[in-house]
Amino acid sequence: MSSQTIAGAGASGDPIIEFRGVSYSAGSNGAKPILDGISLAIRSGETVVLLGKSGAGKTTLLKLVNRMLVPSSGEVFVEGQATATWDVIRLRRGIGYVIQHVGLFPHFNVRRNVTLVPSLEKWSKDRQEKRYAEVMQLVGLDPREFGKRLPNQLSGGQRQRVGVARALAADPPILLMDEPFGALDPVTRADLQKEFHELAERLGKTIVLVTHDLREALLLGSRIVLMDKGRVVADASAESFPSLAQPLVQEYVASQQTTVEDS
Repeated sequence: MSSQTIAGAGASGDPIIEFRGVSYSAGSNGAKPILDGISLAIRSGETVVLLGKSGAGKTTLLKLVNRMLVPSSGEVFVEGQATATWDVIRLRRGIGYVIQHVGLFPHFNVRRNVTLVPSLEKWSKDRQEKRYAEVMQLVGLDPREFGKRLPNQLSGGQRQRVGVARALAADPPILLMDEPFGALDPVTRADLQKEFHELAERLGKTIVLVTHDLREALLLGSRIVLMDKGRVVADASAESFPSLAQPLVQEYVASQQTTVEDS
């Protein structure tokens, strides 16, 4: 594997992302760890949902993948190479990143936001324009209609779609998504979840998604990893997850059932 480009997992089936005994603490050496001894392997094409309450360590774990954070101990591997040995710019440009509040550059129009990484990668103008049109159509937005708009001229749902388009623009094999639909109203959120699920199945990318919502996890994930107090307490396919006997799993299941009955 080249250390310069993330190319996707090979035929060997080796993990595309792997955490080996990873712990993370912020602040002084005596601080309580946010992550405590995480070992987890994610294979190419999986949509792995990191589920848990606030403070469980989900976002911290996600940020270790693209080296926005560095482990206090243990190692994180992307494509079999420790992230500590990657050129951090090459690593991040090979990973799409979508956050709750999108993070679009407010002074860039939609076209420039979406084509930012391809332009940094020195793609030709024709190739950038072709890819811009492709990813905008993938997320259900007309590339001509929206290209010149600024982020403040978009609805919340439209901004989130543009954020996903930007993450897909350089065709990365890995997408990291941190509560991507959490700031949207319930109707828009449900629509985008359904569309994203269909899009993920078509694209076959490796996706790691953070949420605290079991319904979202069951809809979008092929696998659910439940975290609590910085540790993995359950790890199962989306189909088998609700049947696990683990107490926190059943707490989530009961909470979801109550929400459905009250709605």
